[in-house]
Amino acid sequence: QDAAVITIGRISGELLDRIASTDYNLSEAEHRLIERVCNAFHKAGKKTVVVLNVCGPVETASWKELPDAILLSWQTGQQGGAAVAELLRGTVNPSGKLPVSYPVSYADVPSSKSFPGIPADLPVNSYYNEGVYIGYRYYTTYDVPVSYPFGYGLSYTRFEYSDLTLSSDSFPGRIDVSVKISNTGKVAGKEVVQLYLTAPAVLQDKPERELKGFAKTRLLAPGESQVLTFTLDPRSLCSFRSGISSWVAEAGRYEVKIGASSQDIRQRASFTLGKELVVEKLHDVLAPNVPIKDMGTTSAKVLGTDQPFDHYHELDYKFNWHW
Repeated sequence: QDAAVITIGRISGELLDRIASTDYNLSEAEHRLIERVCNAFHKAGKKTVVVLNVCGPVETASWKELPDAILLSWQTGQQGGAAVAELLRGTVNPSGKLPVSYPVSYADVPSSKSFPGIPADLPVNSYYNEGVYIGYRYYTTYDVPVSYPFGYGLSYTRFEYSDLTLSSDSFPGRIDVSVKISNTGKVAGKEVVQLYLTAPAVLQDKPERELKGFAKTRLLAPGESQVLTFTLDPRSLCSFRSGISSWVAEAGRYEVKIGASSQDIRQRASFTLGKELVVEKLHDVLAPNVPIKDMGTTSAKVLGTDQPFDHYHELDYKFNWHW
């Protein structure tokens, strides 16, 4: 045998939610399997790969240094085996990136204390107290370490980011962002490039950075480059301000961050918005019947009240489930 392949599996679906204590964490038997197989094959000078055939994040921080590689296949279906074989053999160069963060522990997830709701055994009310600080927005803003960040993904080659250019240093209603991506490795590959934006946070709480665009290069041969272009429009800059029920872009300095993941920023540039911009005015609807206090808010309040320093809400409504 040339190498060992270990598969760790998880399933979930409609009416089959995941259970944090038994589903997110690996079992003792799974830990022993990974450790023993890695030790045995490493003593023989051979490598071990762990394939995660899972439906969502699992705990990896305690064992990820043991195997030589981890391949996240998700739940690939009938042709999953063939796809995994092509990636492990190098017939295809992997170019996928994580659509979620992999936390160090379940307790690090901002909703872990409130999920699934009240009462815990048969929830009637579920409170989204994390507000907009969901996933990478929470981990990057509050400096919470993760096992693997949102947008992370390895390749059999390497890519260099350079020549970040903005079409303007002030916002005239649209800004084009271009960046050069070069394959500096030895095999052909594709790279998913991500654009994050850090916005002013004077009148509203905001995450440290938010994903505003992403694009994948074509298959680049070793030494080949490609320039990718993104467009930022007023909707890219704005956030929802509940006090006036409007999507608003604050005046001030905006920082463009181009990266290979939410925590691997390779290029930076900035522009300014001269005055506040109301992108869209909406109406007050779906106000909860109790005050909601979420992350970044100094006091409990009801959606729709007119407060000058109001935290903005996108997902922090109170849902009532009646079965």
